[in-house]
Amino acid sequence: MSLEDLVLYAVDYARELGASYAEARYHKNTSFSIVSRNGTIMGAGQELKEGIGIRVLVDGALGFSATNQLDNENVREAVEKAYRLAKAHARLMKKPIEFDDSRVGRARYSVVEKKPFTSMSLDEKINVHRELWDIVSRAPSEAKVPVFFLNYIESIEEKIVANSDGAFIVSRIPRLTVFYNLVVMSPQQGSIQRFEQLGASGGLENLEEWSLYETLDNDVKVYEKILYEAKEPPKQEVDVIVGSEVVGLVVHESCGHPSEADRILGREAAQAGMSFIKPGMLGERIGNENATVIDDPTIPGSYGFYLYDDEGVPARPRYLYRNGIIYEHLHNRWTAKIYGTHSNAASRAMDYASEPIIRMANTYFKPGDYSFEELLEDVKLGVYIKSYMEWNIDDTRWSQRYVGLEAYLVENGELKGFVRNPVLEVTTKAFYSKVDAVGKELRFYAGTCGKGEPAQGVPVWFGGPDLRLRKIRLGVAPK
Repeated sequence: MSLEDLVLYAVDYARELGASYAEARYHKNTSFSIVSRNGTIMGAGQELKEGIGIRVLVDGALGFSATNQLDNENVREAVEKAYRLAKAHARLMKKPIEFDDSRVGRARYSVVEKKPFTSMSLDEKINVHRELWDIVSRAPSEAKVPVFFLNYIESIEEKIVANSDGAFIVSRIPRLTVFYNLVVMSPQQGSIQRFEQLGASGGLENLEEWSLYETLDNDVKVYEKILYEAKEPPKQEVDVIVGSEVVGLVVHESCGHPSEADRILGREAAQAGMSFIKPGMLGERIGNENATVIDDPTIPGSYGFYLYDDEGVPARPRYLYRNGIIYEHLHNRWTAKIYGTHSNAASRAMDYASEPIIRMANTYFKPGDYSFEELLEDVKLGVYIKSYMEWNIDDTRWSQRYVGLEAYLVENGELKGFVRNPVLEVTTKAFYSKVDAVGKELRFYAGTCGKGEPAQGVPVWFGGPDLRLRKIRLGVAPK
């Protein structure tokens, strides 16, 4: 029996048992990674996760089970286990679970690598680690680089999703990921730490687009200058230009997560936190007219790319905040039914052994029409925070704090030197309400978003343009 037939068999058998809804997902994740520290290879290896996850709805309760034994007998047992779990839970349900009547799709799609992973030899990939360490270690003139950790990952995610409502989706998405952790240190001036993740769907063409050799050489030199030249930020209220990297993190944490409908309904409270958004808050104002945040899984080449979610619903852009209004939540078919709407295809699982839950994909602040020079030009005194070193946000995603890494003093519309450790500390509403001007250049940054119990990490992009905020009092973090 083929894998497609096995998935369809699981759905049919669950229906025979009496499930009102049945869903089966063949899910295969393969990856190859090379890890190094200071140019020395610490390890290389391959990983395979492959199996079928099964979800059934019985008497108003959901049951989930999975198996990595891909034959009729084991799939049959997994279906029976999911059915028994749902049947047992049904007696405890205060309110039956129902799914909305969202349209589901039948499609096959794949991301095609312009430059396949096999087009580069293992020796060449290992040499990338050594060459990058050589560049990083030689870049500073006075400071040292005691730590440069690099993790290079090639991965391919393949799925066959079918359900009793007629969905049948076959997909293949390759992704390239690079993590690095970099420390620049001076005994007299302290240290700066930079952690970054680069990621995109596709093949080795992304490695060329990221220009790691030039970028890391420049970054280390900038970090050294910050150590030796940066001054404290102004103590009075100033205008702040928030760089796209920081903007992306802000929208992910203070819009994307609190817009997850399962979190709003309390399902995540004991797992990943709560949301300041409560049922009934759609249509309330959270910012000014400049504040629009979109989550879009369909962006070509994106790290969080997909065209159909794990319930078979076609993906589309989701407008979470629109012109300052809480406009739309992230939904699966269960939460959509509760809200009296339709799913917007936010249901996603990390692997075959994980249940599909509501997730972000590619979340970004909608660009405006200002050039960077126009954002600067009428700032008499301000700070431009280009990137961040650390951050935190409370469980309801309301109060947040971001410590700048690469940051500049702005005087009379010009950059005038480095600022050390500026702290932007705002509430969610204050941030979106103080946006005065929005840049036109949209940039994205990769992340692995964590959620759920057991925890699931899925690939996402977050991003936006540079923004200008008026009248902000910055703090300063200790060196």
